[in-house]
Amino acid sequence: MMLVGEQPGLQEDAAGEPFVGPAGVLLDRALKESGLNRHDVYLTNVVKHFKFESRSKRRLHKRANAAEQAICREWLAAELREVRPQRILALGAMAAQAFFGTTFQLTMSHGRWFKLPGGMDAMATWHPSSVLRSINRDTHDHRYQQLVDDLRAFVAGPEHTHAVFMVGRRAG
Repeated sequence: MMLVGEQPGLQEDAAGEPFVGPAGVLLDRALKESGLNRHDVYLTNVVKHFKFESRSKRRLHKRANAAEQAICREWLAAELREVRPQRILALGAMAAQAFFGTTFQLTMSHGRWFKLPGGMDAMATWHPSSVLRSINRDTHDHRYQQLVDDLRAFVAGPEHTHAVFMVGRRAG
């Protein structure tokens, strides 16, 4: 099983590993609640570099543009060939769009299974940092519960779901 995030943040850039900052702490908690352990999945990001904007002495996270995302999808495709996961969980809109196309809407389709070219099963859910940035406690709790529920569905697999949608494009 492979979990694919969007792009590294400041702490991930410093550590050279995905999900080691606050979003990683939240992901670990959600994984545990869903019956998974971080060591049971392969973690990576669509974009491989920390893009930032300098502000005084701080480096503020900046979203990778479409061209940067396209270039990084070549590395993601290589990871997919090497790891050969049976299931993929895209964490966040950028990761989901890398697999399902730019018209994919996370709010409408999180937790739904899709069949990728080559036979891999995939779904998308909220990125843990999105949960952390929620505008209020109710939204935070609701998104966190959706993340946990989607992780549980991911663990159970598409065979426990009635609808699986086909995707006509592949990562990379």
